[in-house]
Amino acid sequence: MGWSQKRATSKGKERWRSCYRDARGQIQTAGTYATEKQADKAWQRAEAKAAEGRMSDPRRGRQTFRRYVTATWLPNHVMEASTREGYTYQIDRHIMPWFGGMKMIEILPSDVREWVTHLSELKNDEGKAAVSPTTIRNLKNMLSAIFTTALNDQVIFLHPCKGVKTPPVAVKPPKIISPEQFDAIYQALPEKGDSRLLVELDIESGLRWGELTELRPRDIDVKTRILTVSRAVVQVNTRFHPDGKRFIVKEYPKDREWRRFKLTAQIVAKVTAHVSARGLGPDDLLFQLRQDSIVAEAEDAAKEKVDHGRTKPNEAGRTYRHGSLSAYSAGKCHCEHCRKAYADYRAGRRAEGKDAPRRVRRVDTDGHIPRDWFREQVWKPALVKAKLDEHVAAKYLRHAHASWLLHGGADLQVVKERMGHAKISTTERYLGTLPEVDETALDAFSKIRNRGKEVA
Repeated sequence: MGWSQKRATSKGKERWRSCYRDARGQIQTAGTYATEKQADKAWQRAEAKAAEGRMSDPRRGRQTFRRYVTATWLPNHVMEASTREGYTYQIDRHIMPWFGGMKMIEILPSDVREWVTHLSELKNDEGKAAVSPTTIRNLKNMLSAIFTTALNDQVIFLHPCKGVKTPPVAVKPPKIISPEQFDAIYQALPEKGDSRLLVELDIESGLRWGELTELRPRDIDVKTRILTVSRAVVQVNTRFHPDGKRFIVKEYPKDREWRRFKLTAQIVAKVTAHVSARGLGPDDLLFQLRQDSIVAEAEDAAKEKVDHGRTKPNEAGRTYRHGSLSAYSAGKCHCEHCRKAYADYRAGRRAEGKDAPRRVRRVDTDGHIPRDWFREQVWKPALVKAKLDEHVAAKYLRHAHASWLLHGGADLQVVKERMGHAKISTTERYLGTLPEVDETALDAFSKIRNRGKEVA
C-alpha cells in the first residue's frame, strides 16, 4: 500500500511526495506533486504497473555496461563453466574496452555498428585481420545475449544489436585425415603408454575429446560391444571451477542426450586387454595421466634421435645438426629443437646436482588427460615424426570417423546418431569430403566429354 508524504520546499511551499514499495519491499518514489490527491493517484498507478510487471526504475538504465555485466549478468546468467570462462575472456578483451564506460540506456545500434567496424579493421603485426569474422560473429552474439537479458529486465527499452550485421563467415569444409595419414600418425605415436589405443578408439568411435577422456570401463558392454556416452569432462581455469580445481565432469554429453552405438570387435578386444593389464576397476578412468608416466615419456622422448636437418652457416661458415648443443651455442640457432636440446642438457645437470636444482614440473590434473598436454607432448611430436602438417589437429579424428562411415556407405541418420549431432545438416557436411570421392564425377564427365572422339 502506497502513501503520500508531505514536504516543504526551500521556499516554504507545500509539496506531496508519492511513495510505494516495490517487489523487494524497498521504498520507491513515483514523483512529487502539488496536491495530495495527485500524489495518491501517482502511487496507485505505480503499484498497478508494478503488479503488471511493467514498472522499472529508470536509474537501472543509467548504470554503466561494465557494472551491469560484472554485477548482474555474468554472476546470474546460467551457463556451463567452460562457456563462462570463454565469455569472460572475450568480454574483457573485446567488449569491455568499447562499451564498459557507457551507460546501458545510452548504447544505440549505431554504437554497436561502429564497434563491429572497429573489430573488422584491426590488424596484427603481419598485417592480417586480428579478429576473424567468426570471432566477430560470436562476440556480437554474446553482446546480443547481454542486451536481451537487459531488455527483458527492463533495464533498457531498445535492443542495440537489433539489425546490426557482422562480416560474412565463409563455410569451410571439415578437414579430414585420410586412412594413409592416420596410419602414419599411429606408427609415429609412442609404443609405451596409452596414446595409440586412445587415438585408435577415437577414430573408431568419433567421440569428442571430453567424452573420450572421461570414458570408464563400465561404459563399454564387452558382450554386446555397445558403448554408452553419458558423460563428458571439461577443463577450466581454477577460478571458474566451483571447488578451485581444473576438471569438471558433466553427467551428460554436449547435446545433453545419452547415445549408444556399437564398436568393432577388434577395438573392444584391445580395450578389454588394456583394462586387464592396467588392473582398472569399473569406475576408473580408461585413459589416465599419471605423474610418473609424464616423467618417463619425457625421458624416452629425449633419448629418441630425430634428424631435423642442419642449421644455416654461422660466421665461420659451419653448420650444425638441429637439436644439438652445438647448434644452440655455436650455431646460434634457437629453434624449438635446439632449445629443447639445451633445456634437456640443463635439466640433466640439475638432476646431478651440478646446477641449482629445480622441481620436476607437474601437470595439474586429477587423472584426466589435459587437451593441451596431449597436443604438445604426444600429438605434435607424432606429426613431426610422420612428416605431416603440424596444423593437423587431433579433433580431425572425429571428422574422419564421420567421413569414413559415409564414404563406406553408412546411412546418414545412423551416422548422425553416432556423432551426437543435433541437426542432420551438420552430418551432411561430411559427405564427399575424401579426395577420391570426386573421381566418380570426373569419370562420368570424361565419358560424355570424349564420346565424340570415340565415334570419330
